[in-house]
Amino acid sequence: MAGSWLTSTATCTAYRAVCGGKPDAPGVQAPVTGRMLAERVGWLADLVRGMADEVIVARWSDADLAELAGGVGPDGRRLPGNGWMALRRLGWGAVPPAGVVVSDRVRRIAEEEAARVLRLACHRRGTVAALLATWPADPSARTGEEWSALRAALPEGTDSATVRNRTRQITGYIGVHGRLPADLCELEGPPAVARQVSLAAADRQQVVVDRVDDSRVRVWSQLPVCAAPASYRDWGWHAFEVVLPAIVPAEVKVCSPTLRPRDGKVRVDLPWQTPSTRPPLDGHTRALGVDWGVNTLLTATVADLDQDGSVVVQGRPLRFDATGVSAKLVRLRRHREHLNTKVDQLTRLRDGRPAYAPAEAALTAKLVLLEAEHSAVCARIRHLNKALAWSAARWLVDHATAVGGTVIYVEDLATLEGRGGSRSLNRRLSGAVRGTVFTAIAHLAAKVDTAVVTVPARGTSSGCPRCGGAVKHVKTPQRSVAGYRWATCPCGLSMDRDHAAAQRIAARGLANQANTRRGRNGNTAIRTVTDTPVRHRTRRPTRTATIPPVRDRRKTVPTPKQTRPATVKTSRLLPLRRQVPAPADAPSGSAGQRPAGRTPQETNPSRPVSQVPHTVPTTAPRHPHRVRGAALGRGFHRHVHATPVTDQDGSASRMSGSPRIA
Repeated sequence: MAGSWLTSTATCTAYRAVCGGKPDAPGVQAPVTGRMLAERVGWLADLVRGMADEVIVARWSDADLAELAGGVGPDGRRLPGNGWMALRRLGWGAVPPAGVVVSDRVRRIAEEEAARVLRLACHRRGTVAALLATWPADPSARTGEEWSALRAALPEGTDSATVRNRTRQITGYIGVHGRLPADLCELEGPPAVARQVSLAAADRQQVVVDRVDDSRVRVWSQLPVCAAPASYRDWGWHAFEVVLPAIVPAEVKVCSPTLRPRDGKVRVDLPWQTPSTRPPLDGHTRALGVDWGVNTLLTATVADLDQDGSVVVQGRPLRFDATGVSAKLVRLRRHREHLNTKVDQLTRLRDGRPAYAPAEAALTAKLVLLEAEHSAVCARIRHLNKALAWSAARWLVDHATAVGGTVIYVEDLATLEGRGGSRSLNRRLSGAVRGTVFTAIAHLAAKVDTAVVTVPARGTSSGCPRCGGAVKHVKTPQRSVAGYRWATCPCGLSMDRDHAAAQRIAARGLANQANTRRGRNGNTAIRTVTDTPVRHRTRRPTRTATIPPVRDRRKTVPTPKQTRPATVKTSRLLPLRRQVPAPADAPSGSAGQRPAGRTPQETNPSRPVSQVPHTVPTTAPRHPHRVRGAALGRGFHRHVHATPVTDQDGSASRMSGSPRIA
């Protein structure tokens, strides 16, 4: 198997820099503050974006996109893989603005950005051309012949979600113009380039990356010292250090970063590579089948492929229940929508005022405050979704490694959308993190040489994993009314709905390994499947389980002497007064000796005193909320209930080599 490189990205921040000298000969250097560094990186990003946008606008035509998609240059040679080299072979080079001097490496960066955007447009062009060539009379209800003609014309690997989205886009164009568009360039305008600087397209004359130590990296890059550099004297080498996250090993290879100026800071996306081997597509005997849910984010099961070709599953479900985090996300989304409604109302009030009566200062200040709060809530939702997705992926990969699984089968939910249900369900489906979870699972599994394969999702929850018949969804086994959580079947199946779906997914993957294919993006999938019934493994007694001795209840032998534990529980009742002796050294006084009994208690004691038994409260002490099955202080959220990672023999697993997700 050929080896490859697995690329990860560490997002860092550059807070300050120095200007002057060169990477190989540092001379007199002047300090540069973080805000000034962000301003200079912003000037370079604006130059790159302006040149790239000019190339895209000039080449935004169906003929030029067809030439780029053909992959052959004017000289008959195949276009290179690097985007900037392909554009130069076609004669589509970037040109700087008049009066601005930039180096050839800056032109490379702009051409690379333009090439990436145009190549993405070539993929959309093929899909739109197939839809326009086979456009039916009613696009919402295609016949079988129309679907067959469309699938024959579509590019290989086009999923149903892309077809549905492009169909809606064309339908919207027809509703406005009353006719079909001629091609993609008429359907949509030229896309814009992000405000960033991808230094990967340049060489050491523009960027140099040095490893200072295990936790720091120094980046040298040429930046302009003014907004419109008129000569090469307006460019200078800037050096800044970034601190790597703890998950980046010390011996990995660090590549050229991407600089993104934002909010007065410079975000540095620093790629790092580790050697990796692509796992095989078939030949697996132990796998994990994973079902995705709204509340229980992931439900998995361990399945084995027997020698006779049958699939054997274990009865123990593996759950990553993020109900608490999902509720938090729902509250944040409602708050975001409420803020968005307020912002829209205030914007209409501000824009609706006449020209001679400008908006009040209080209205403008309130609008700015609401927009800032809306941005903060959006960032909170985005960060919480990312943490949830990567934590779930880390948990799943750890389980696969602990049980010895070599492949993870996940249902393909790329075409799932919120429709036909309630408004709350549609909102939760649209805001789910399915794509991020799949990306995180594929990335983390590649580090431990575990394959991740998607299987068709149709029928995984509606079919029985044992007999293949239709199941009935009820609330609980005791309440056989329509519900969601439980699945029953006339064959005797009675288990959690997500657990049954996970077993069906694992059976589809293990029984159809020969149909596994790798796509152009590197993802592996099984398109056509044949369902195979599963059978449960016989539960074996654990090592700690002991068989209690059978008690001899015969009446013909003497009664055996019973052994009692060493510690005998005492009664909580107060002792009788006569059982408490009087103190021997009690002082004598005129009032006589105090009778035996409890010591009088002070109302407001000046020091801590021990209370007598009958004054001790008998109610259980109140403790803070403890999540069952979770250790506080570990993980990213205390309201996530996850099955602990255990080895094959049931002991706790210590994943020392696994990267930590903070």
